[in-house]
Amino acid sequence: MLEGLSGVTKVPELTRRILVTLGLLAVYRVGVFIPTPGIDKVALLDFFERFKGSMLGLMDLFAGGALSSFSIFALGIMPYITASIILNLLTVAVPHLEKLSKEGETGRRKITQYTRYGTVVLSIIQGFGIAWGLQQMASPTGAPIVIQPGWSFILMTIITLTSGTAFLMWLGETITEKGIGNGISLIIFAGIVCNLPAAISNTWRLYTSGELHFVILLLLLVFMIVVVGAIVFVEAAQRRIPVQYAKRIVGRKMYGGQTTHLPLKINSAGVIPPIFASSVIMFPATIANFAPEGWMKTISDYLRMGQIGYEILFVGLIFFFCFFYTAVTIKPDDMAENMKKFGGYIPGIRPGKKTAEYIEEILERLTFSGAIYVSIICVIPSILIAQLNTPFYFGGTSLLIVVGVAMDTASQIESHLLTRQYEGFMKKGHIARRR
Repeated sequence: MLEGLSGVTKVPELTRRILVTLGLLAVYRVGVFIPTPGIDKVALLDFFERFKGSMLGLMDLFAGGALSSFSIFALGIMPYITASIILNLLTVAVPHLEKLSKEGETGRRKITQYTRYGTVVLSIIQGFGIAWGLQQMASPTGAPIVIQPGWSFILMTIITLTSGTAFLMWLGETITEKGIGNGISLIIFAGIVCNLPAAISNTWRLYTSGELHFVILLLLLVFMIVVVGAIVFVEAAQRRIPVQYAKRIVGRKMYGGQTTHLPLKINSAGVIPPIFASSVIMFPATIANFAPEGWMKTISDYLRMGQIGYEILFVGLIFFFCFFYTAVTIKPDDMAENMKKFGGYIPGIRPGKKTAEYIEEILERLTFSGAIYVSIICVIPSILIAQLNTPFYFGGTSLLIVVGVAMDTASQIESHLLTRQYEGFMKKGHIARRR
């Protein structure tokens, strides 16, 4: 794999796509350090230090540190993801959107346009909630976070944060279209990875100061290696359904007759469920965290990382989005119809409706297993880390996203190279070299 990736520079189009991706991600990282006006940065950092390891910590992690510094990208890409979730759910319930989803490229563009509008609306709501809440907040030392509170600050913050999220949305779509990999996932990936040096430094500081015992540090390292290995193993695992194609004679030539397989991944939804689940939880938690004392503050405390209420809700949302995303992206009826059209069939299963039911049954079992796997990876490490008081960065959700996105991006690079018959992947790969 690594040997094959060394030949990336031999494919000009792929080189250009990678450079575009890296350049746009660099623009994103520069924007993280551009602050929103009207904020006392020292007081804000003290405030976030108090809530480290809570939902605010998770939000700041996904935003690449933009929230704790209250930069123009403080909202991150989460409003766009939330809007995508809402549109996908409405596609099932609203006939007009369902019709658009079946109109191919034209319908997809229309739904994307609605998603953009929804992103702006959600950004305005979240921007208002954060700006209003910050005016009520102070650092542990009593210093106000907002220098000059008032409606002018609120309007300026709403416009700034909404514009930042809209720009990130454009960056993500541009990376997907002109770069390599999924742009939205790569933006989240970049935000998490950029926290790695600080996380390592913080871990070493805790160890040298005696707050983190050597045995716990060693167990943490081993645990991370095991989790990463499990993620790589499961993400690459497949359930292969055998498919036999009948022989057909067209003119003087014979077609078909070969045996192949239909690959179904155990976790076909990838890193989407934890990202979507986190986004759904973050939306009310954003408002609740910055609200004054009252019932909203109670909700905020109930949704803290490590709390039983948060973990149950998180697991429930992971299961929901695993099944929902799989149902939206994989269509057993279409698979069965295409198989029947080209003379293919699953041995022992009647073509048509029975084949679709068979594929759907297998897909449901795989999705259930995948949902359990994602829940264990995301929840168990977070609970253990909360009990051991170790750095928040090493949570299972962040590891799943980092490893999953890295594997997906590497797979796309490999696909680009294979389509051009690059020999680096042909020498020892599983694809036979043409002569």
